[in-house]
Amino acid sequence: MSDFNRNAYGRAGFGGVAAPSAAIDPGLRSYMLSVYNYMSLGLAITGFAAIGAFMLAVTSDPASAVATARGMHLTQFGYALFASPLKWVVLLAPLGMVFFLSARIHKMSAAGGQIAFYVFAGLMGLSLSSIFLVYTGASIGRVFFITAAAFGALSLWGYTTKRDLTGMGSFLVMGLFGIIIASLVNIFIGSSMVQFVVSVLGVLIFSGLTAYDTQRIKEMYYELDDSDTMGRKAILGALSLYLDFINLFTMLLSLFGNRN
Repeated sequence: MSDFNRNAYGRAGFGGVAAPSAAIDPGLRSYMLSVYNYMSLGLAITGFAAIGAFMLAVTSDPASAVATARGMHLTQFGYALFASPLKWVVLLAPLGMVFFLSARIHKMSAAGGQIAFYVFAGLMGLSLSSIFLVYTGASIGRVFFITAAAFGALSLWGYTTKRDLTGMGSFLVMGLFGIIIASLVNIFIGSSMVQFVVSVLGVLIFSGLTAYDTQRIKEMYYELDDSDTMGRKAILGALSLYLDFINLFTMLLSLFGNRN
């Protein structure tokens, strides 16, 4: 899900103009704050969409249920979302939006980019609503807060470190392709060991990508950008960090979540 053009704007600004390596200034702080605000709002939309979809999908009344999954009674909406062929559309729609955003963000207005990002976050919420069928609510909440703490620490390190993380980022992106391929293969073989290995490697890879992407987003800042350009950069940066967070969360949930 995080496989999109991570260098859509390059490491040096829009038109190849090198971003200055000057000390932190108010413009940079404002830019990074907008990135985190967009990301946080996207996560909130995803969370509300996932919880809302799950509540509409299950019922405590067996008489009104049309199907049962993992001991839970599904409504007509739940059957369509989790058991019918429509589930594949729901699962793949966020991936399509990622490619759409990364390809079209340059040509959108900042407001249009925001709307597209929030639509993507809502679709991701529908896609993630199925985790409530698999894991207990308490473990989902616990892993979310663990993810938030780890993400915050890693992003802070990526923002403040003087070390150039470009080489590490290239290695991590290659590892990302590896776990995507392994995950696709495991759909057919269904190996719990492969899933465990993918989850462990995924945690390591997305932890590294969180720091790398934060540094890359910081370096995308250029103080002479106009407001629309800065807005589009902030949305693209928020998309990168949002995907890092979601993937880190799902990998940790696979490892530490308590199943229903």
